[in-house]
Amino acid sequence: MMKLRLMPLLTLLFLLPMVATADTIEKISELIKQGNAHEIAKFFATSVDISILDETNVYSKAQSEMILDKFFKENKPHTVKLLHRINSNPNYNFGVLILTTDKGKFRVSYTLKEVNKVMAIIELRIETEKPN
Repeated sequence: MMKLRLMPLLTLLFLLPMVATADTIEKISELIKQGNAHEIAKFFATSVDISILDETNVYSKAQSEMILDKFFKENKPHTVKLLHRINSNPNYNFGVLILTTDKGKFRVSYTLKEVNKVMAIIELRIETEKPN
């Protein structure tokens, strides 16, 4: 009888990590929609591999925030559509979305890695969305 009472709790404990990472992917997606580089930067790892359009480099957390903020100032976000997510690995997650801005559509992808028990963005790519 005691074992049956604990079953829902055990199920919840197994699902909690998946919910937390899904929330991180969606939270970042929502912050991108808002164009909020400052809040997104809170998810950045110490260094981030950033590729925006044709410029690629590894930047510090502070530099990454400035570069992303500049992108958002030049391309005001309107909508975001989450296309793809991979969160089956507890150490790595991946999200892909389409960002519609006042200047056009962009494909945004980001990779999260567990750093000190927190999921952090280690890679961010923004490229022009190619029409089908």
